[in-house]
Amino acid sequence: MKVQVKILSIKTVNEFDFYWTNDDFIQLLDKMNLPDADKVKPEELQEMLHMAITDFEPNEAAEIILTYKLGETLTAGQIQTIAHDMTEEKVAEQYADPSFHYDLFNINQLLFKAYNGTFPNTEASIILMDLTDADGEEVTKEILTKALSASLSDRSIIKRLYEDQMEGKTEFGDAEKIIWLFHKKGDHSYEVITSRYWIDKEDIQMDEYEADIQFFEEKE
Repeated sequence: MKVQVKILSIKTVNEFDFYWTNDDFIQLLDKMNLPDADKVKPEELQEMLHMAITDFEPNEAAEIILTYKLGETLTAGQIQTIAHDMTEEKVAEQYADPSFHYDLFNINQLLFKAYNGTFPNTEASIILMDLTDADGEEVTKEILTKALSASLSDRSIIKRLYEDQMEGKTEFGDAEKIIWLFHKKGDHSYEVITSRYWIDKEDIQMDEYEADIQFFEEKE
């Protein structure tokens, strides 16, 4: 399938204002021994949470927040390991299972901001792109990833790790984990959110091009 791609913009950000809700802040404050946070003005909740976080050692605060967000999918041992590692490493980029990268990014950045830099800074990319001539195919994360990869330099991590998937030789399940979110912005426009680890604007070599997207087909 051949598609026409035009990259309209790409920007780097280090937090999303839509990930954490006021209810999250209230529940986390309660877990950090500050009950009755529901009585605090909404605009003051995040600042109060930052202060509460810094009453704990960095790995302890990380463990509390990780347990709150990921306690149902990770074991206590895994959470303890991540909480220890993330004070020194970019776990949101390096954790073995990329399906956790989006949550780890947001947890890391909350801690990074609260501790004013104790945790490594991680960044995300927000890409606005046009995609046309998709032959009536429903646009998916796989299509978007492959369309974007056509503009990336050979040093791109996606190209180096997923060469066979890009060529349609094997299934590309990790596309669901590489692109965190995407939204349709117009008839042919999409906003794509991913880690800068996966797509860095410095790796974009073309703004407008044709991409030949290959899909894996099982042989009978």
